[in-house]
Amino acid sequence: MNKINSVCVYSASSTKIDPVYFDAAHDLGTLLGRQHIRLINGAGNMGLMSAVSDAVLAAGGEVTGVIPRFMVEQRWHHTGLTKLVEVENMHERKKLMADLSDAVIALPGGCGTLEELLEIITWKQLGLYLNPIVILNVKGYFDPLLAMLQRAVEENFMRAQHGAIWHVAETAQEAVELVHTIPLWDTSIRKFAAI
Repeated sequence: MNKINSVCVYSASSTKIDPVYFDAAHDLGTLLGRQHIRLINGAGNMGLMSAVSDAVLAAGGEVTGVIPRFMVEQRWHHTGLTKLVEVENMHERKKLMADLSDAVIALPGGCGTLEELLEIITWKQLGLYLNPIVILNVKGYFDPLLAMLQRAVEENFMRAQHGAIWHVAETAQEAVELVHTIPLWDTSIRKFAAI
């Protein structure tokens, strides 16, 4: 069992999405809060990002939000978090979120969420991030991406071993269980970075 004190959750800021995604965000946040696992996220005040933060806080947990200054100036930040960290840019935001986390869970989202997820998968492939990465595949949302990743393996753009970089969960409960049980990697994985 991995000792998980904090989980970084990538998720959408959109508010015009199917309620099933909000239900999943609420379930995930509630589980994290009840297990006293600190949520690390992008500190947004809308969409799934806000929903998961609110659920963690309502369940007695803590949230550290990391957000670029320009977003604070636009008032896009959640004002009720346990801790709000302002950084200079998006690159610093993503690096700090990863550094503060013992695992990553990706909820559905748009370009920003997909970009964060693919970047952390790349970092793990390179041995720069060694912790569990779980894709919470609500309503099959990530099926096209998972098919694309499988194709990358099949066509030798990635090694077969790279298929173990991420794990897929169908429910919030399964996602939280996975972060505790997925084996941690070590930097020896770098020898598999190239084909």
